[in-house]
Amino acid sequence: MKNTIVSTLALFAAALTAQAQNPIISHIFTADPSPLVYKDTLFLYTGHDVATTSDTNYKMADWHVFSTTDMATWKDHGAPLSPASFSWATGDAYAAQCVERNGKFYWYVSTFHKSDSISKGGAAIGVAVSDSPTGPFKDAIGKALIVNEMTTDNKHAWDDIDPTVFVDDDGQAYLFWGNGSCKSVKLKENMVELDGPISTFKPKGFIEGPWVYKRNSLYYLVYAGAGTKPEMIEYCTAKNINGPWEYRGIIQENVPNSFTTHPGIIDYKGKSYFFYHNGSLPTGGSYRRSVCVDEMHYNADGTIQKIVQTKEGVAPIK
Repeated sequence: MKNTIVSTLALFAAALTAQAQNPIISHIFTADPSPLVYKDTLFLYTGHDVATTSDTNYKMADWHVFSTTDMATWKDHGAPLSPASFSWATGDAYAAQCVERNGKFYWYVSTFHKSDSISKGGAAIGVAVSDSPTGPFKDAIGKALIVNEMTTDNKHAWDDIDPTVFVDDDGQAYLFWGNGSCKSVKLKENMVELDGPISTFKPKGFIEGPWVYKRNSLYYLVYAGAGTKPEMIEYCTAKNINGPWEYRGIIQENVPNSFTTHPGIIDYKGKSYFFYHNGSLPTGGSYRRSVCVDEMHYNADGTIQKIVQTKEGVAPIK
């Protein structure tokens, strides 16, 4: 009888442990989630906040990789990439996204550029490459893909951040990014060279953090906006990747204890998921953020229903 009770309690404890709960990563502070599905696994790429409770600005040491097959248990694969991985880079590990193409994994990151003959500094976008979704990663081209001098519509030095990459059905890849305005450019098939001029536009309320994807022939541009902080998540749709983009509204309100939020959207095993960050862990805050996930739902016309932020998170996938 005693053994039966112990076994039952153990199973109950295991069930509680397996239950997903927001934030989904609790042993370190994480931000700017970027999900990628490869084969049967969902990989999650994040920033890593290391600011103390007394710091008044970001300190982001590196980029981490996590994975799951059930949306409940997450494996930490460590930090295979940091600004130190790029000889031209300095500063913090801002938002990034990893995409797969032709068996290789391209991790587009935003950080800052050293002042040299190439750039006077400011935010820049680089790209690392690996044969595995968990690394090791290395600088793909030995230089920044985007430097501050290439975009002049904004005068602040941090407008070239938060890259998102989308490969269309015809194989054409696009890079979107920006703070203060949204920039876009075609990428060559090798994924490490620009293939044309940079376009600049400003969707309603746009601040930063774009995420671009396609669903049922409709293109989505989701971003952190609402004009002022604390940020909310807004979005536009278009029938063509080059626009015109139709503003669709706010889908996520302010998050707890953080004046920023950042979207990461993916379909996995028959459901749609919306990743974001907040500051809800103990001692958390705007510079000590944590990644969360909730389910995402669409209306019949393709518009996105309001995201319901929960502490429970999403149900495990059996």
